[in-house]
Amino acid sequence: MRSLRFLTLLTAILAAPALAHHGWGWTDGGEFTLTGTVAAADLGNPHGVLTMTVNDETWTVEVGQPWRNAQAGLTDAMLAPGAELTVEGHRSADPAQFLMKAERLVIDSQSYNLYPDRS
Repeated sequence: MRSLRFLTLLTAILAAPALAHHGWGWTDGGEFTLTGTVAAADLGNPHGVLTMTVNDETWTVEVGQPWRNAQAGLTDAMLAPGAELTVEGHRSADPAQFLMKAERLVIDSQSYNLYPDRS
């Protein structure tokens, strides 16, 4: 029983940073738009991450899980380094962080909605 309590506590401690980051709680809640060029893309699980160059700043943009990107009509090739796109979503609540979570991407005037259930 003691080892089960220890294992449960250890799991909770290790999962806390992931739970704090995932979801929308870390964003400022306001709408935010960013236009730039993809410098790098890691489109695996648990969600994709783009590194974008915007003017002289480097931004990290959390996009959807692979299934969500595919459901929106996005392909990995569309998010490859060098791609120019606009990201709409929510930025980090900490203005010192160049970090945002995407709700939709606009590529060549075509909108790809990652979260169609969000207004």
